[in-house]
Amino acid sequence: MPSIPIIMPQLGESIAEATVVNLMVKAGEQIKAGQDVIEVETSKATMNVASPCSGQVEEFLVHLTESYPVGAILGYVQATPEEAQRLGLDSSNGKQAGAGDSSSNSVHSASQDAHQAPPNKKVQPTVRGLPVPANAAGASYMSPRMKARMVELGLHAADLSGLPGSGAAGRVTIQDFEKFITLLEKQKISSASSMRVAVADAMRRSWTRPIATVALPVVFDPMLRHRKTCNPKPGPALYALRALAIALAENSAPAGRLIGSKIVHPSTIDVGFAVEAEDGVLVPVIRDADKKELKSLVEPYDHLIQLAHKRKLPADATGGSIATVTNFGTFGLTWATPIPLPEQTLVLGMGAGRRVPFWDEQKGAFVPVTEAQFTLSFDHRVLDGGAAGRLLARIAALLAQPEQM
Repeated sequence: MPSIPIIMPQLGESIAEATVVNLMVKAGEQIKAGQDVIEVETSKATMNVASPCSGQVEEFLVHLTESYPVGAILGYVQATPEEAQRLGLDSSNGKQAGAGDSSSNSVHSASQDAHQAPPNKKVQPTVRGLPVPANAAGASYMSPRMKARMVELGLHAADLSGLPGSGAAGRVTIQDFEKFITLLEKQKISSASSMRVAVADAMRRSWTRPIATVALPVVFDPMLRHRKTCNPKPGPALYALRALAIALAENSAPAGRLIGSKIVHPSTIDVGFAVEAEDGVLVPVIRDADKKELKSLVEPYDHLIQLAHKRKLPADATGGSIATVTNFGTFGLTWATPIPLPEQTLVLGMGAGRRVPFWDEQKGAFVPVTEAQFTLSFDHRVLDGGAAGRLLARIAALLAQPEQM
């Protein structure tokens, strides 16, 4: 009688392997087609693997608590003559296949090859096209055992982004993980500051959303001319913050948050601004930025920057903002894609100003202007490119008339 392999099935679209937790029958038992024979556990649920045919359990090739990839051979069932005929493994006249039957020979040959292999040998998966392997996407699949180990060590999936795996389609196994930890312990290690850990956690949570970015060049000359007339003088980022606040006051929908199937609009226009602090970034907040004129914001804005550098921001000056302004141009950068904070939908970025030629329609010639790239990164679930572009264009229009702010 032919030996029919029990194959690890594809238990879900994103499931690449499963852990054997229980053998529901014993070798030598008679079973029926479709009968559950092995209990396995995935990252999502506990499931059963059924017998492919009726017959007698010949042997199992697996061990409890071990993970096996989709397509792996878990054991063999000796099919009954009736099952062999149903599966096309018998001769067409109903007699048992003889030595000359190529179909029977191929099955027995495969069975013998598998029996000669060591019992703990893991068979290469026969299913291809599985999710992106770990050496490209990190540990996107983690078994319950691996999750428990990571919780014990205080690690996240993002910490394994550069770890190649040996499982199905390159997935990271618990053995890969333990080798990774052992190698880390042999390298130079320093503790991350609480600030760096907080920033890392915020960005990790932010990146669970689909973030997109649009950009627009903005002429700075009107703002620079207006700034010369002011005392005290507002910084470029404060101009941008005030323009963003006005634009969001006119239409708060772009700053809304998606909660379930609802868009929650902000009740106040509280806008934060990024300040580089020791080993991280702090985001002081200006409350009701849409209701305060630009000149009245200069002193509190400068004061909050000083407090942020000292890491002494009061509690009422942090958190609860609906958007952030970041001036990456202070580092000489002309373009960047900042990431909104987890509780925000928007972040407005400012690049460094550069003297560039600009076509003047009235003069019919190119004239030099100071121009900077403005970027708007946003949660694409709430906002589309068109709406983001209109918001950015409105900000540019306000900066072209700074006396109205």
